[in-house]
Amino acid sequence: MARKKSETSPARRGRPPAYDADTALKRATETFWRTGYSGTSLDKVAAATGMSPPSLYAVFGNKHALYLEALARYWEMSLAATREALAGDHKLDEALMLAYDAALSIYFSGKGSPRGCFVVGTAVTEVAEDAAIRNSVAAGLRAIDADFEARFRRAQETGELPPEADPAALAILAAATMQTIAIRARAGARRAELRELARKAVNVICGHRPQAREPAAHA
Repeated sequence: MARKKSETSPARRGRPPAYDADTALKRATETFWRTGYSGTSLDKVAAATGMSPPSLYAVFGNKHALYLEALARYWEMSLAATREALAGDHKLDEALMLAYDAALSIYFSGKGSPRGCFVVGTAVTEVAEDAAIRNSVAAGLRAIDADFEARFRRAQETGELPPEADPAALAILAAATMQTIAIRARAGARRAELRELARKAVNVICGHRPQAREPAAHA
């Protein structure tokens, strides 16, 4: 698909004398998050950031380059939150819930309705035709899988998981749960509902059996 000239113009023609790149990138990310990559024009990004299109070119390059930078920044933030949750000395089930709570905090961080995951909401629709976005998404998913797998291997070493457990398979299930939560958040599911979904998934992943209900007392 041919891109508009405003999306593919040569990047970086000298910096404007004054700008706040971090603030501009944050505002651009918020705009992409609301309306997606294809649905966000460079003029819309310029209005959100308070920078003119030529200034955006000078600082970030074209729209595509700006989006890739926003996508990379999101991966950095979300992966750091997951790693922090999994890195502590908490029990496995507690660590997994901390990771899901961290994800929920991101998915529900916007004003108004839940916005879900930036990757799911803006990048997944572009991967079929955009190799750079596809590579970013694939690399990020591999990183999530690897982080969960490392935590499961540590749990196996400490006896929280049995020797016959498959850390790689469990990691895929844990990551898939996070992605399911992201989609459902974008679709309007309540945070409490999604946290309960995460808790049930953790019970399955960790091999916990649901406690049987006590029989009701007869009058």
